[in-house]
Amino acid sequence: MSSPAHPTTPAATAPARLRVGVIGAGRVGAVLGAALAAAGHDVVAAAGLSAASAERAARLLPGVPLVPADEVVAASDLVVLAVPDDTLPGLVAGLAGTGAWRAGQMTFHTSGAHGLAVLAPAERTGVLPLALHPAMTFSGAPEDADRVLGAPFGVTSRPEHRAVAEALVLEMGGEPFFVAEEDRRLYHAALVTGANHLVTLVAEAADLLRTAGVADPARVLAPLLTAALDNGLRRGDRGLTGPVSRGDVGTVRDHLETLTERAPDSVAAYVAMAGRTTERALAAGRLKTHEAAPLLELLRPPTRPAAPTGSRDEDPAGSR
Repeated sequence: MSSPAHPTTPAATAPARLRVGVIGAGRVGAVLGAALAAAGHDVVAAAGLSAASAERAARLLPGVPLVPADEVVAASDLVVLAVPDDTLPGLVAGLAGTGAWRAGQMTFHTSGAHGLAVLAPAERTGVLPLALHPAMTFSGAPEDADRVLGAPFGVTSRPEHRAVAEALVLEMGGEPFFVAEEDRRLYHAALVTGANHLVTLVAEAADLLRTAGVADPARVLAPLLTAALDNGLRRGDRGLTGPVSRGDVGTVRDHLETLTERAPDSVAAYVAMAGRTTERALAAGRLKTHEAAPLLELLRPPTRPAAPTGSRDEDPAGSR
């Protein structure tokens, strides 16, 4: 499907100075608004519902008024949409339904999970749509403002708008790389697997060490995990160490027995990760088939017995 034609306007040709509005002045929106302001743009309005958003806006966007979302759009040449993934479609469509968008504006959202399709209601009114996702974690801490510098940004745009998208990322201090529309969800799943699940993994390891009587888990984990991350980034599966990479099924069995006894909530995560590690080690040639087979057998999820044929649970229209 061809994209709507966009008139040649000041917004469409990416002028040196834009009136910027931020909808979602939270952990990401306030930081990117501040980065755009530092690049010489004029942040004129922001919207944020929570007290935390108001605090961040006051700290990172001093003097910028907090107003309703439609007023942010009305005041802006460039609208930054930094809201949760599930909120974004309704927000864009709702603003279109009220006639808030106008031809010649630009907007970009910061969602990794969405591409350009979510911006279609705005694009149909003549708005230039961009998806600019910082591949960086923002926790709301003061150091977030520095994390955007040099951060990679996943850029999705129409081919004719790619230069505009990349220029905006560079102005914010980031490093753009292109992600095709059809790859956007997989791209985001990859980042979630690497970053969000890593935090859970580290916290899980720290809790197990505390259970084992280690008073300062961070002191033990920091050098080990730093080396493991470096190995993984530089060498991929070739950087794997530990009992799975050696085919030590007895050690893995001991781990499962101990976890079942002392940390039962951790068993499922250990099984899932050890199983996937075994599969990857086998595919990478780190394990031979005869070495991987007993590990995979040990780590296979239990099979749930089939319900008896004709049971009441299978017949929602049964005699009740």
